[in-house]
Amino acid sequence: MENPLTSLAYKTLTHSLQAEATEASPALRSLTRRGFLLLSGSLASCTAAVPLAKVTTPATQSTPYPKPAALKLARPPVPSGPVPRNPDMALRSNFSRGSSITFTRVPVSGNYIAITFDDGPHPQNTPRLLEMLSARNIKATFYVIGQSVNNYPAVLRRTVDEGHEIGNHSHTHRLLSKLSDSEISLDLGRCRDAIVKAAGVQPRTMRPPYGGLNVRQREVVYSEFGTPIILWSVDPLDWKRPGASVISSRILTGASAGGIVLAHDLHSQTVDAMPATLDALLRRGFQFVTVSQLLAMKSEPAAAAVQS
Repeated sequence: MENPLTSLAYKTLTHSLQAEATEASPALRSLTRRGFLLLSGSLASCTAAVPLAKVTTPATQSTPYPKPAALKLARPPVPSGPVPRNPDMALRSNFSRGSSITFTRVPVSGNYIAITFDDGPHPQNTPRLLEMLSARNIKATFYVIGQSVNNYPAVLRRTVDEGHEIGNHSHTHRLLSKLSDSEISLDLGRCRDAIVKAAGVQPRTMRPPYGGLNVRQREVVYSEFGTPIILWSVDPLDWKRPGASVISSRILTGASAGGIVLAHDLHSQTVDAMPATLDALLRRGFQFVTVSQLLAMKSEPAAAAVQS
């Protein structure tokens, strides 16, 4: 049974970030951000996280990864007919360090959009999603949890090998705004090290769990890791498992040029929603790019960025 505190805290933070006050109940609207943070501190992590205080060994001395041969990668059925494909594009992904460090969307001159997936890698859902993306020539950005990377390194390697971008989503999926600077540094550093060890790439951007980092912490993270903080412009609330058709409808309703779509490959319903969602967006003329590519094509001052 879903923890009611989790549901309340997620909904509160989502409305705070997306300013969708019209859908919030009076009780949620009356809950202050301080109240949310106090509430969030009591939540269990989305993963079975080990308290930071108990960590005594660096990521390089972690438990050995399972052998890739022992990992069964799920494969979905081959599509019954042709699907629309994202065009081949030679786009740069080296974005400049600007005055804005946090983004919910990026102002661009074309009909570009970035789709992102949080909380993986997952041993069944992520490979199934990769097949769907490959069939449509779409490159996505995956914000991964370090603990899951350690558990499923072969899935992360495949994700990178197929051209997708990897972002830092912390090692333990805790609410970072409740941690000290040193704890945040340790947590993000362990996730980065897990990514590098598993797939040999550095995360280009980061997304805080629950979107929770205050302005000062964002500046500290950006200064230490050089990774912009990426939030989102479209949230289908797929963590509530409303069904694939609802997830698809919410993404299609909120999609716009320069947008950043939040989704979770942790949930099978989300992956189930992707074929119809991706095909509809492609038929509307959207072109999918990674978050780094979207940042690199920024066409004007970041009016849509969350300013420090």
